[in-house]
Amino acid sequence: MFGWRTEKLTNITTKIGSGATPKGGKKSYKSEGISLIRSMNVHDGVFKYDDLARIDDDQADKLSNVVVEPHDVLLNITGASIARCCVVPDETLPARVNQHVSILRPDPDLIDSKFLGYILISPIYKKQLLTSGDKAGATREALTKTQLQNFEISFPSIQEQKHIVTILDQAFADIDRARALTEKNLKNARELFESYLQQVFGQSGEGWNTSKLKSITSKIGSGATPKGGKAAYKVEGISLIRSMNVYDRRFLEKDLAFIDDDQAEKLSNVIVEKNDVLLNITGASVARCALAPEEFLPARVNQHVSIIRVNQEELLPAFLNYALTSKFYKDQLLGIGESGSTRQAITKKQIEEFEVSYPLSLDQQTRFIQQLELLESHVKEVQCIYEKKLHSLDELKKSILQMAFIGELTKDSKEAAA
Repeated sequence: MFGWRTEKLTNITTKIGSGATPKGGKKSYKSEGISLIRSMNVHDGVFKYDDLARIDDDQADKLSNVVVEPHDVLLNITGASIARCCVVPDETLPARVNQHVSILRPDPDLIDSKFLGYILISPIYKKQLLTSGDKAGATREALTKTQLQNFEISFPSIQEQKHIVTILDQAFADIDRARALTEKNLKNARELFESYLQQVFGQSGEGWNTSKLKSITSKIGSGATPKGGKAAYKVEGISLIRSMNVYDRRFLEKDLAFIDDDQAEKLSNVIVEKNDVLLNITGASVARCALAPEEFLPARVNQHVSIIRVNQEELLPAFLNYALTSKFYKDQLLGIGESGSTRQAITKKQIEEFEVSYPLSLDQQTRFIQQLELLESHVKEVQCIYEKKLHSLDELKKSILQMAFIGELTKDSKEAAA
């Protein structure tokens, strides 16, 4: 690559090292003080300030061997975020790192910090960082100091490094602007449907009725987890629907659990039927709501999901599903779920007493459902277009990084000079 040299990181850095979590963990963090950088803050090419921890001077003194300096490169070395990498922003200093983050301090005479940050997130080097040398193809669970010291990269002169960084900075700035605009358009598309949903259910008109759910349902109830928990689940059998499967107006098949006939018999009071409305009633996903899909029946629910079976002569299940996922009713359900003293939960009695408004005419309910389904379908098509564009922008970034570190970005200028 036009005279690029290859060196181990230990030969082009003046420091490689990680820190520790202060005694007491999260409880010892302060509202202000010296930054403690954790893996959640380090993303590829980006530093996330969300949940940036703070420690006091005494705690910082105990981490005096991992004082972060300007232009240090931060690399995650454990867990799901292993090998994520960015240059530390000056705004975070003074700072320390915990045991999940390593400081790589480039020798400024040999390697530019932004160049090193870029090269480590490029596809070819990212793959090398992630892949264990002991087991071909296996993903590392941790990067040791020795592995980092012996990790090799190829690089040109400082002058050419800075030239490459300038090109990448400009290209990524353009990509980031395009991404921000695409994300804004995606957000607007989502909000368009939610706004219409709010309009429908936020103001009931003439010919609408208001009832408590207990008056218009034949069943409201949740189940239980079979004895033995996850270890008791089967590879096939009767579906056991859990809160992780229930999202607003959609059912997620991923991680759908299965139980055998004996286990299902013990949950015979929560047999799921076609068009049952499923409502999450505990935890972080409380108030998520979807229709039970026919393709996953027979099924039962566990204790975190409630079955709401409406009298279809009075209220259509799809109409209730749209209602409960509208902001107007969702806010009310979340208010109930957050009223508990120890956790988010909605009780059976609270569901029974919950009031909803709906057109008395089933034909009018059907027309609303058709209108909402049509609009939702159009919005999903638009969302798909924007999501594909976001994916394309991510792939473009990877492609540019790949070109940069096989010498392609500066190849033309080198050939011209020759």
